Amino acid sequence: MNTQNCFHCGNDIVKKEEILFDQKSFCCTGCKTVYEIFSLNDLICYYDFENAPGATPQDIKGKYDFLENKDIVEKLLEFDEDKTQVVSLYIPHIHCSSCIWILENLNKLNKGVSASQVNFHEKKVRITFTFEKVSLKEIVLLLSSIGYEPYISLENYENKKKEVDRSLYYKIGVAFFSFGNIMLLSFPEYFEVGEFWIEQYKGFFRWLIFALALPPFFYSAWGYYVSAWKSIKSRMLNIDIPIALGIVVMFVRSTFDIAMGYGQGFFDSMCGLIFFMLLGKMFQQKTYNFLSFERDYKSYFPIAVTKILSDKSEEAIQVYDIQKGDRLLIRNQELIPVDGILISEKTSIDYSFVTGEAVPIEKKSGDKIYAGGKQIGNVVEMEVLQSVSQSYLTQLWSNDVFQKHIDRKYKTITDKISRYFTPALLLLAIVSFSYWIFIDANTAFNVFTAILIVACPCALALTAPFTLGNVLRIMGYKKFYLKNATVIEQLAKVNTVVFDKTGTITTNKKTSIIYEGMSLSDEDLKLLKNTLRGSNHPLSRRLYDFIPNQVKLEITHFEEIIGKGIFATVNGYTIKLGSSQFLQHMSENTHKKTKVHVEINGIYKGSYVFNNQYREGLENLFEKLSKQYNLVVLSGDNDGERKILEKMLPSETTLVFNQKPEDKLAFIEGLQKQGKNVMMVGDGLNDAGALAQANVGISISENVNVFSPACDGILDASQFSKIDYFLRFSKNAMKTIYMSFGLSLLYNVVGLSYAVTGNLLPIVAAIIMPLSTVTIVSFVTITSNYFATRK
Repeated sequence: MNTQNCFHCGNDIVKKEEILFDQKSFCCTGCKTVYEIFSLNDLICYYDFENAPGATPQDIKGKYDFLENKDIVEKLLEFDEDKTQVVSLYIPHIHCSSCIWILENLNKLNKGVSASQVNFHEKKVRITFTFEKVSLKEIVLLLSSIGYEPYISLENYENKKKEVDRSLYYKIGVAFFSFGNIMLLSFPEYFEVGEFWIEQYKGFFRWLIFALALPPFFYSAWGYYVSAWKSIKSRMLNIDIPIALGIVVMFVRSTFDIAMGYGQGFFDSMCGLIFFMLLGKMFQQKTYNFLSFERDYKSYFPIAVTKILSDKSEEAIQVYDIQKGDRLLIRNQELIPVDGILISEKTSIDYSFVTGEAVPIEKKSGDKIYAGGKQIGNVVEMEVLQSVSQSYLTQLWSNDVFQKHIDRKYKTITDKISRYFTPALLLLAIVSFSYWIFIDANTAFNVFTAILIVACPCALALTAPFTLGNVLRIMGYKKFYLKNATVIEQLAKVNTVVFDKTGTITTNKKTSIIYEGMSLSDEDLKLLKNTLRGSNHPLSRRLYDFIPNQVKLEITHFEEIIGKGIFATVNGYTIKLGSSQFLQHMSENTHKKTKVHVEINGIYKGSYVFNNQYREGLENLFEKLSKQYNLVVLSGDNDGERKILEKMLPSETTLVFNQKPEDKLAFIEGLQKQGKNVMMVGDGLNDAGALAQANVGISISENVNVFSPACDGILDASQFSKIDYFLRFSKNAMKTIYMSFGLSLLYNVVGLSYAVTGNLLPIVAAIIMPLSTVTIVSFVTITSNYFATRK
C-alpha cells in the first residue's frame, strides 16, 4: 500500500484517506485546518524550523465547558485585574523550536492575547490576555485546535506536581533483565563447554537468547530510534543517530549469525549497551533535576519587607518569613511580595513586572492586590492572604522583557562541537570499519560499534550547565543572588566597575546626622516622620530612623521625584524634603556636605547634614579591585566628600558628582562605547536605568524591599567587601568549563584510539560512557567547590 507523510504532523497517510490542499498532503481534516489557520495568519514559518512538527488536533467537544465557571477560572489564574489576566498552562506536546515559535505568537491567532512566553524545560506557556476580548475557554480551545491541548488538573492545580514519568526505569529494568539472562545463557559458549546436552540444545539456547533480546531492542531502545528519525527528518544530525545505527547493526548481525549457525551473535553486548546507555541517561536526568532544585531552593531574594506588629511597631523581616494574616507596610516603589487585601484607603499599583503594561491601576480599601505589583505613592498597609512564592518572584525577575541580549560564548562552543561531532564520528566509524573488514570481520564490527558508543559527547554537553549551575548554588549560599547562569559569564568579562555612592559604598546603619536651621517643634517632627515613612531612598530611610517615634498621621498626598526629593500633604500641611534645587533654596552650604533640606508650608526650616559612614572593608576592596579593574564612583550628591574619597580610595579611581539618574545611564553608555565591559553596583532605586544599561547590574540590598528587574544580581549588603571574590570566582568558573572541555575531549581521544585499533569491546565502551559523565560531573563539582573555598 502506497503511503506518504502528512505535511503537518508527519504521520503516514493511507492513499484513500489523503486530503490534498494547497499542493500539500494531510492525513485528516484537523491537520488541514491547522495549516489553514497558520496560512491565514501568516504563520507558515512554523514549518521552517522542523519538518512536520505539529500534532493531530483531538476532538474535544464539550471537554472544557467547566471553564465557563468563574470560580474555577479564578483558581487557575495567576493574575487577574480589570483588563489583564495571566495564566500558565502545562502543554505536554511542546518538543521543538517550532512549538516555541507558534506558542509565542498566539497574539497573531487571537487579538485578545497580548503576550505568551514558553518555558521549554517545564513544557509550560504563560499567557497574558484580556477577558473583554477572549475567555480562558477560548484560549484553551484555540491551543487544542492547533495541536497543543493543555493538561488542566482542577485539584490543587497550582501546587500539584506532575506525575513522575517512570518509563525510563521500566526500560532500564527490561534491559537489565535480558542482559543478565543472556549473559547466563551464553556462559557455555563463552567457555566452549562441549558437553553432549549443551551441543544438543545449543540451537534452542541461541533462539531463546534471540527472544530475550527482542524487548530491549524494540522497547528499551525505542527512544533512540525516534530521536534519530526526527533528527534525520529535520536534517539536523544529533548524537542519537550513531547510537541507534550501532544498535540496529548489532541486532541484524547477531540475528544473521544465529540464523546461519555461525554463533550466538552479540545480543549480550547489545543488551548491555542499551542498559548502560539508559543508566547514563538516568544519571544525567537526575543531575539536571538536582540543578533545578538547587536553583529554586537557593534563589531567595535577600529583600525585606516591613511587618506591622500587634503593638503598631514596625519590624523588617525577610520575605520568606511572611505568613498568612500578617499586616505589611508597603512604601513608595516597593514590590508587593505576596497576594493580599489593601487595608489603606487607596493606592496606585504598577503591574508592569507582571503584564508589561506600565499604566498604574487604582485600588481602594478591600480590593485584592497581587504579588509582583509595585506600589506608587503614599505608604499603604495590606493584609497577607498567602505566604510568599519564591518561584513566582524568580519568574518575575527572569521575565524575558528584562533580559539583556548578549552573546553566550560557552553555549556557542558546545553547539559548534555537537554540530560537527556527529558527522565526523560517522565518518571515522565507516573508515575504520572499511579498513578492518578486509582483515577480520568480527573486529571490524567491534570497532564500528565501539567508536559509535565511546565517543558519545554526553559529558561534553553536560560540562557548561552543570558547572554554572553549581556556581549559582554556591554564590546563592554566600548571599549573592544571580538572575541566571549567563550572568556568571558576563561577570568574568568585566573590566570596569562603577559604584553608586549613597546607599552603596555608604551604609545606612552608621551615619551621624546633625540638624542645622530653625528649631523644629514636636508638630514639625510628626510631619517629617510621617512624610519619610513612605520613602525608600537611602537618605530618607536613615532620617526616618533618626527622628524619634511619632504618632501616625494621615497623608493625603505623597509624591517622590527620583533624584530630587519628596512633596507631601499631611494634616493639611505641605511638606517638601530634598535637594536645595528642589526646594529652590539656593543658600547652599559652603562645606558641601550631603544634606536633606526641609520646607513646611512654604517656609524653609533648615537641613539635616549627613556625615556619611563608609562600608567596612571599602578601602581594602578598592585596593584589590584597582589591580585588575577600572574603578568609578558616581554620586548624585555634590562633591563635598571628594577629598575624603580621594584619601580613602586608590589614586586611579574616577570620582564623578552631581549625577542625576539619566546622567548615570549616559555615563555607563559612554564607557561601553569606549569598549569597556561595565559592572554597575547600585541601590536599585535611583540607579535602575544605569543597572539596566550596564553589562552586569548588581543591586545592594540592606533592609529595604527595593526590587528592580533591571538588575542581574542582588548582593546582600553584608557581603559588599567580597565583590572582588565573586568576580574572581566567576573567572575561575569559566576556567573550570574550559578545563572540563579539555578533559572530555581527552577522554574521547583516548577512547577512540583504543576503539579504532580494535582493543575496546562495545560492552566496555558502554560502561565507560556513563563513567565519563560521572568523571566530568565530579571534576566540575570538586573544582568549582575548590575555587569557592580559595580566599
